[in-house]
Amino acid sequence: MGSILLLSAIFCVPAFSQDNGAQLTEPATGQNNNIEMWKAVRGGIQGQVSIPDKKAGVLVQPEGEEWRSIRNGPISNYGAWVLLGTIALLALFFTIKGRIRIEGGITGKTIQRFMLFERMVHWIVALTFIILSLTGLNLLYGRYIIKPWLGADTFATITLMGKMAHNYLGIVFIVGIVVMFVLWIKHNIPTKIDLVWLAKGGGMLKAGTHPPAQKFNAGQKIIFAAVVVGGTLISYSGLMLLFPFSGDTTVQDMQSVQLLHTIGALVLTAIILAHIYIGTIGMEGAIHAMWSGNVEETWAKEHHSIWYTEVKSSNRENSEGDTSLHSPPPNPAE
Repeated sequence: MGSILLLSAIFCVPAFSQDNGAQLTEPATGQNNNIEMWKAVRGGIQGQVSIPDKKAGVLVQPEGEEWRSIRNGPISNYGAWVLLGTIALLALFFTIKGRIRIEGGITGKTIQRFMLFERMVHWIVALTFIILSLTGLNLLYGRYIIKPWLGADTFATITLMGKMAHNYLGIVFIVGIVVMFVLWIKHNIPTKIDLVWLAKGGGMLKAGTHPPAQKFNAGQKIIFAAVVVGGTLISYSGLMLLFPFSGDTTVQDMQSVQLLHTIGALVLTAIILAHIYIGTIGMEGAIHAMWSGNVEETWAKEHHSIWYTEVKSSNRENSEGDTSLHSPPPNPAE
């Protein structure tokens, strides 16, 4: 028995040495193979998977790094400059010109500008857009601003709640845009009068200058067009992001859609900042149009003279019609 063990040990030593030698020479070949393999993986090589989703066969998608570098680079940087630049320009304009006052003075007489339903639609669209804008900006800039301030855990909670609000309120925003379009499209058709308004800067650059305007002036028509076109863009892209890969879209398609969604939202946010400025601190009396629905008659004369004349003429005709209809019968002749 001892002889057998001794012979086995003698024959195993050379074999063990050969195995060790083979192991010592393999890493060089294996390392080269690994390098080539990871080059192929980083190049987006398509493998085989047993699940129906064939996109899972790609371990590393190189376009994803390009998307991330664009999103966190140019779009993030230029977007911040656009928003901050808009705020700076509005602050500069307010510093130089101050608030646009009602030059004719406040008489206390008002005229109805918007009905309750119109105001409800406006505020639904406005409030949902503000929440969508804030939650979207948090996804783009929150890690640089909120996370260092409140900490990672709080930032994660805020972001998760914001993401849920963004997804659900996006549907409300889309419905609001459609209703608003139906309500006001007839008042937002461009006319030659708008060219005069634009040429005179809407009367905001020189005191005492009030170019004629319809119910919506050229500036408001531009805002309306921006909201409809921009809102449609971010709504369509948002739905694609909310329901990804619903068609024959690829990962690269979804990344492009996300970039378009971000760019459209940043541009529209900058435009809405200007709209908010004019509707609040920028112009005296403007906020009442969407708050109570009634505006000062002098304000209407100065900023929407054509519309004011049409409304007064219509009211006068209705009043005369009611008077003739309900006037008491003449006394019978005696």
